[in-house]
Amino acid sequence: MADRSLSGLTEDEALEFHAQFKTTFTAFLVLAAFAHILVYIWKPWF
Repeated sequence: MADRSLSGLTEDEALEFHAQFKTTFTAFLVLAAFAHILVYIWKPWF
């Protein structure tokens, strides 16, 4: 059986998960920033 951490993932699985997490989190941040910019353009006082 492969070495598993407390999360139940092997080191390779954890690295793969982390890479995917970074990608989706970056996409979320870009989308959120874009939404904030659009609201600021629409109503700067908001």
